[in-house]
Amino acid sequence: MIELLFIIKLLVAISFVMGLSLIAENVSPKVAGILSGYPTGTLLTLFFFGLEFSPEFAAESAVYNMIGLVGSLSVVYIYYITSKFFEKNSMFYSILFSIAGYFVVVWLLHFIEINKYIAILIPLVFSFLCLYLFKDIENISIQKKVKLNYRIIFIRAFFASLLILVITTVPRFVGPTWAGLFSAFPVTLFPLLLIIHFTYSKEHAHTIIKNVPIGIFSLIIYSLSVSIVYPLYGIYLGTLISLAGATIYLLAYRKIQSKMSKNIENSKNPVPSFKK
Repeated sequence: MIELLFIIKLLVAISFVMGLSLIAENVSPKVAGILSGYPTGTLLTLFFFGLEFSPEFAAESAVYNMIGLVGSLSVVYIYYITSKFFEKNSMFYSILFSIAGYFVVVWLLHFIEINKYIAILIPLVFSFLCLYLFKDIENISIQKKVKLNYRIIFIRAFFASLLILVITTVPRFVGPTWAGLFSAFPVTLFPLLLIIHFTYSKEHAHTIIKNVPIGIFSLIIYSLSVSIVYPLYGIYLGTLISLAGATIYLLAYRKIQSKMSKNIENSKNPVPSFKK
């Protein structure tokens, strides 16, 4: 079961990273940043917890997963600050400091006595804080896209799979406590940042970072829903209900944002009135 979970998570994570990198190039890094919060790895992990152990066990794990999102947001914030500070080798230092910062944050979090209300409140507050901290980042699009060929696709897939393998394998050698804490690491978002940073620029990676907190809300909704509906309806129906909640949030956000953008555009270009 463990080997099957690992293979499925690896294939899904690689596919998701590759898909998000294509979205960043062909749509915008902004959209890729928002969609990076979609519950892919979390869905698989909690589902297999429920399948292998019990729905109640997965529901309890979902509560701790919400707390772990603070660590994920810390990764992108530290990555952003570090890449701004270092002009040369910014990618190397960003990787080093963001991973180290993640361990520090989750180590501090494990001292907090967790309940469902705390687990909701802390990531919500931290998400809004990150929205404020990232507000001055400019949303920029990729103008000159790298021409994709089989070599580039292979390199990206290999790069993403190598990172995911390292991130998911290391915890096996550090004991169950740190393994649980490390499981919340953003295994799809982090490779995406590195691919865009390496292929284009740190400014394009910053656009993804700016929009990550918006997508994180969908993960909070998903984990909260799992903690409630898994014990009531089981893992199959519970997964569908939770995924529907996360999807509705993203669709509603897109609809509201589109309407707001249209209103702003209309206010800048008002329709002239003609009087007789």
